Amino acid sequence: MNKKTDMSKEELALVSETTEENSRRAFFKKTAAYSVSALAATSVVGPVNASANEHVKANPEDDPHIMEEKPWSLKFGDDVTVNLYGQPSPYEHKVTRRTTPILSSGNMRASIAVTPLQDLNGIITPNGLFFNRHHGGTPTIDPNQHRLMIHGLVEKPIVLTMDQIKRYPNVSRIHFLECPANGGPEWRGPQFNSIQFAKGFMSCAEWTGVYIKDILKDLGLKPEAQWMLAEGIDSSHMGRTIPVDKVLDDAMIVWGQNGEALRPEQGYPLRIVVPGWEANLCVKWLCRLEFASEPFYAKEETSKYTALKQTGKAIQHFYANEVNSVITSPCPEKPWTDLKKGEMVEIEGLAWSGMGTITHVDISFDGGKNWVEASLKGLVLEKAWTRFSLMHKYTGEPMLLCSRAADDAGHVQPTVKQERKAVGIEGVYHRNGIHTWEIDAKGEVTNVQILS
Repeated sequence: MNKKTDMSKEELALVSETTEENSRRAFFKKTAAYSVSALAATSVVGPVNASANEHVKANPEDDPHIMEEKPWSLKFGDDVTVNLYGQPSPYEHKVTRRTTPILSSGNMRASIAVTPLQDLNGIITPNGLFFNRHHGGTPTIDPNQHRLMIHGLVEKPIVLTMDQIKRYPNVSRIHFLECPANGGPEWRGPQFNSIQFAKGFMSCAEWTGVYIKDILKDLGLKPEAQWMLAEGIDSSHMGRTIPVDKVLDDAMIVWGQNGEALRPEQGYPLRIVVPGWEANLCVKWLCRLEFASEPFYAKEETSKYTALKQTGKAIQHFYANEVNSVITSPCPEKPWTDLKKGEMVEIEGLAWSGMGTITHVDISFDGGKNWVEASLKGLVLEKAWTRFSLMHKYTGEPMLLCSRAADDAGHVQPTVKQERKAVGIEGVYHRNGIHTWEIDAKGEVTNVQILS
């Protein structure tokens, strides 16, 4: 009689478990040497010393996280009905927008919540992390009662419902939105030892809506129309004036963001997107567009969004966000304190330009004295974030790490000294000088400013 059939169920289970355990150990013993040798031979990052990569265990069969079954693998997970609108893992609870009374003057209805650039991947910002700016709080709007009025210097003034707006041919485009005050708190020097607060006044998304020019084809724009006023229906009724040339180029009325309806804090049910231009023009909770021959200058608009140059003359119209970049890893929130000498690490960051498409990014390890070209990775789109990266062999030596971007319109990101010469030291808006991180021998990262 077969010996195996003489065993009890308990004995059979023990044999099976022992066989499976031995098989698993044998597998890892067999592959451990291969894993280490493969790392050492990896051509992308160059030769790697196995001892310099201690987080890659030479004997994975001794790692309890591999050898032991985890509680979540021994029981059923939550039913699909538990979380019908998906949420991040509870282990990602620290990945959120953030705010501070310093940026709000204590009024949270007219405040901002900044994007955690250090925790993002790719170029799309999740809707729940998208940079947020309010002037009078977030309204709750019934889309069935919402209307958009288009009037002024048009042949056929009209009032549109949401359904009527969505009947126009829709388009989807990926563009960043950047507050003109992004980096502004640092106009005299570093204020926040944080990339989120220093550069997080921006985000990037896929927007779905209709080009305003396609609606105007039906309405007829009078030739004397040179300006468009966009007004929101929140409690502040914020309005912004946009040149008609830009409106007829690529300005959009949008109702969708990253595949779903706009979130309330992002302007539900309608907002304007003015690709590449400062985000304060991208009026949320849009209710009215008026066309005129003269600009609709509000006191706040003319006084706030200007900059006094060193010559004594003021820059009145900025509009387009200049070419810019920032290294997101490492940064103060993501230091190199766990690295060991000889380890390979990826330096990564974001570049963007409201004037075109990013074509080139350089990285410097010595504060801008010498530069090495980084690689552009993923999608490279006009007026959108662009990822760049560079593999680096960590030496443990202090460095001044910075990036410099260029676009296809011929613009190159300036030094802080060059920037101040152009827009003055007192200007808060449109700061795009080269941003620098100081990394000490322990791998700690500090926000610093180098003039040239």
